[in-house]
Amino acid sequence: MGYGKILVVEDNPDILELVAYNLETEGYDVLRAMTGENGLAKVSSQKPDLLILDVMLPGINGLDVCRKLKQNEATRNMPILLLTAKSEDADIISGLEIGADDYITKPFSPKVLIARVRLALRRVSEEPSSAANENILQIHDIVLDTVRYGVTVEGSPVNMSATEFAILKHLMSNPGWVFSRNQIIDAVRGGNYPVTERSVDVQILGLRKKLGSQGVHVETVRGVGYRFRGAN
Repeated sequence: MGYGKILVVEDNPDILELVAYNLETEGYDVLRAMTGENGLAKVSSQKPDLLILDVMLPGINGLDVCRKLKQNEATRNMPILLLTAKSEDADIISGLEIGADDYITKPFSPKVLIARVRLALRRVSEEPSSAANENILQIHDIVLDTVRYGVTVEGSPVNMSATEFAILKHLMSNPGWVFSRNQIIDAVRGGNYPVTERSVDVQILGLRKKLGSQGVHVETVRGVGYRFRGAN
């Protein structure tokens, strides 16, 4: 059985009820909203543990809702899963760049949805206990603080999604080592995660953009995967 309070913001009532039904069947407490404005109000009053957010909403769209929540200190660490009919890389990257933790494209499998919700909540619940034994990672002008869950680049803080943070942490913990896309998936999500290798490429692209000039240290090894360039 699941646990936690989840807010679903979706303007299509059939999809809203489909998502809510599957979550409630797993034991989650589900809140519902059909507009971005109502969603923001419920986040403020109900304080959900996770948000499933449709991108195409009337009024304030999903990306703007996500941006507002990630810019607010009180809600910036709440996991956000984007639900969208769009599958173009540009749309996915836009969501990841403003802090969304994951995305699910329509049509979707309810089992995949539940798996991603569980993983997002698990990452949040496990982070404090695992962070206690971690050190600050600093290579080049990138500093990753696993205790405070923060990244600074050339002295400036950079907001990252949980997935981007996990990938960067894994690569920086093993500088110079090359990892295939499947190895990266296994390392940051656990085995049998329902995601394609192309999704890793999208996450890496978003990560490099956020790292700015330091993004060159996340190197592509053609035909193999990715590595983080160690300090000379």
